[in-house]
Amino acid sequence: MTSLRFVFLPLCGLALLGCGAPTAPPQEKPAAKEAPQADARGSNEEPAAASEPKSAEPFVLGDLAPKFDPPTLAELEAKVKWVDSPVVDTLALLRKQKEKEPAKVSVEEALKLENDSPEANEKILSALSVLAPEDGQGVNYDATISRALSMDIGKTNPLRSSSISEAEILGLTSFGVFSFDWEMNPLASSDSVVSWQTSEDHMYDKVVLRDDLTWSDGKPITAHDVEFSYRVIMSSKVPIEAMRTGTDELLAVKAYDDHTLVYFHKNPFATNVWNLNFAVIPKHKYEQTIAADPTLVESEEHAALELKPVTGGAYEIARWRRGQEIVLTRRESAYMHNGKQVRDKPYFKEIRFRILEDESTSLLALKSGQIEESVLGAEQWQTQTTGTDFYNQNTKIMGPEWTYFHIGWNMDPKACPFFTDKRVRQALAYAMNYDEMVNDLCFGLFPQSQGIWHPDSWMFPKNPAPMFTYDLDKAEDLLDEAGWVDSDGDGVRDKEINGEVVPFEFTIIVGNKPDRVAICNLFRESLESIGINCQISPMEAAVLMQRMFNKEFQANMAGWGTGTDPDLSKNVYRTGESRNYGSYSNPEVDRLYAEGQKEFDRAKRAEIYGQIHNLIYEDQPSLYLYNRSSFYGFNKKLRGYRLSPRGPFHFGPGFSAIWAPVQ
Repeated sequence: MTSLRFVFLPLCGLALLGCGAPTAPPQEKPAAKEAPQADARGSNEEPAAASEPKSAEPFVLGDLAPKFDPPTLAELEAKVKWVDSPVVDTLALLRKQKEKEPAKVSVEEALKLENDSPEANEKILSALSVLAPEDGQGVNYDATISRALSMDIGKTNPLRSSSISEAEILGLTSFGVFSFDWEMNPLASSDSVVSWQTSEDHMYDKVVLRDDLTWSDGKPITAHDVEFSYRVIMSSKVPIEAMRTGTDELLAVKAYDDHTLVYFHKNPFATNVWNLNFAVIPKHKYEQTIAADPTLVESEEHAALELKPVTGGAYEIARWRRGQEIVLTRRESAYMHNGKQVRDKPYFKEIRFRILEDESTSLLALKSGQIEESVLGAEQWQTQTTGTDFYNQNTKIMGPEWTYFHIGWNMDPKACPFFTDKRVRQALAYAMNYDEMVNDLCFGLFPQSQGIWHPDSWMFPKNPAPMFTYDLDKAEDLLDEAGWVDSDGDGVRDKEINGEVVPFEFTIIVGNKPDRVAICNLFRESLESIGINCQISPMEAAVLMQRMFNKEFQANMAGWGTGTDPDLSKNVYRTGESRNYGSYSNPEVDRLYAEGQKEFDRAKRAEIYGQIHNLIYEDQPSLYLYNRSSFYGFNKKLRGYRLSPRGPFHFGPGFSAIWAPVQ
């Protein structure tokens, strides 16, 4: 028997974070840069797209999909040689892993420890990551868990998911076919799938779904729902914020019957497996209404579904009070079928999300027991969670996370004249006081970022480019070379552009969080000393996301999660891609991304992506600041936490492993 867990889909998720802010999952394509993290493509945040203008053209389902007439299943079987691919119960997989990791101390000893050293952290993690007994003995199935959510959700339709908060909710309520484990290995979920086979030539994937899957309204979940969802994603009139990335690499998705699916690929790429991961919506609820309202959220019917969605995951939305809380309840039909238990019962009867945008408020709620789990900021970890007011009810854990934070430049010469020259961008990299940022503002907890890949990742270059250091003399020399000099003696560098003298003055937009603003102000002070005026414009996360999506900025502070595969970063750094907000373009980087897709050997792929890393770091399309770590505080009654490069939730089994023992 398996336990119903949401399928986290791989996405390079935007994280609008500062020191210690929560990670991103969206949908990795589930789970979701407040990174816009398990995402699904975890997790992670893609800003919501602006409403599209009404058009007189009729709605055509799947008009963006290639024109392709799939063969019959018999024709396909006659010509294709299939190879079995992994169908995995990730909780069972984690149980096997835990057998190799004996606890260093008992649970009782771990609960008495203060996490004040790497050794203490290791002991707490090893003991409190204990999993629930397979037979469920001792599990408090009537438990409610209260969690913090950093911002309210905007949409509940998973195809329109665009934020970390939406990913958190949809990661528990939505249905998916594929997932990945804590080491980012792709798999089909045994919760949903009987078999998964890939063709020897890597052009086809065939999946047979289980026959005991139901939506929350009692209708069966079938292969036709998956095909329909693909076609919705590939419809030009549907404003898909993030889910189309990767899905647009497919040639077709075909349901041959209620359970048999075949995914057709355009090319035999190593990265094809990640293109299979998209969210699924119930065909029977949208098939007759989508033409009248392709937004999926505005019509009377769709608005009703937003408030009370038909879900395919372990939980359904019981109550949503905007700006205050979202309450999920366990869905019996997720683990029961025709009166028989077919999957493990989810551990919590109810999950309550309190919407707490302020980190200080979240910590106070954690200390008082109003919530039982929360992300911690660096300062909170170091100075505000060290006393009995915290340890009376809670403990905390930390671990590395493949998330980097940066100041991104708008390199579109029509929109912003300052950052098109690589010498200028490199000068700005030399103008950052990294030591003060790391040691004072990040409390020595986050290392300086060396570029887009984390040093612990398999794709990090064997010979990384030398890191930029704080050197104002080099910065000034490079600015002089690029023609930015103080020609009029007013103390501000300037340059003649299209016959007009333009002073070097720009604004950084940043989330309205003290730690983020402090890092930007540190940078601003250095820039002023070399003749550049910089303004800092703090704003709410939703506004920041929209500004980035619309490319209405000169510079922005944000963060990116690496994602499950390095290829997923191409939508940030490849020319013309959807999340390439800064309009960065390097033909060699584009070429290497294309080469990396075709290479199946992991070692050779690592060499390719290592080259991409070094090229991008030299080009400095962003000023790379620091690598974030995961900091989590949680109530001492909770068990099952495991950290991954995506934090504790946005992978399989993720949150599904968390449980509360009977007290």
